[in-house]
Amino acid sequence: MTTNASLPHIRRAVPADAFALAALGRRTFSDAFAADNDPADMALFLDGAYSSDIQARELADSALTCLVAEQRGVLLAYGLLRTGKPCTFLDDPTAVELQRFYVDASCHGTGLAQSLMAACIAEARTLDAGEMFLGVWERNSRALHFYAAQGFRQIGRQTFVLGTDPQHDVVMARRLHADAA
Repeated sequence: MTTNASLPHIRRAVPADAFALAALGRRTFSDAFAADNDPADMALFLDGAYSSDIQARELADSALTCLVAEQRGVLLAYGLLRTGKPCTFLDDPTAVELQRFYVDASCHGTGLAQSLMAACIAEARTLDAGEMFLGVWERNSRALHFYAAQGFRQIGRQTFVLGTDPQHDVVMARRLHADAA
């Protein structure tokens, strides 16, 4: 957690964050993918994933942990961890999924993504996870490079449906402890 008031503070999201988290999720997902996807598919996906009600349900779900980066009351980034979802490419029942990881475009290149990733990894370790895994669109070269720089390795591929468009994700994983299998 940061102590300098001018730097974003990373904390666990709380129910009162649902509205701001929905807005941040819609904005960051759109910024990352709208230019390369059909507007109707984007709208369908955004409506099904990023409403205040959906965010409130996710924040209440004990299998999910949401970390947010906040500066002066404004959410700038978030990571969503999911326990209990097995990864078909890993033989580790303790593995935690990094289901979402988004940083506002205004914060790209500031080190916020690295700080948030470190917080997500620390949180996964407190859950006694041996590994963390995620799916990233095969055409998202910026994210693929970032995750590789954070120690993630490619372990497989899966389908992700954006609206009605089946797309291909690269599945990546990172060991969280030196003795993890």
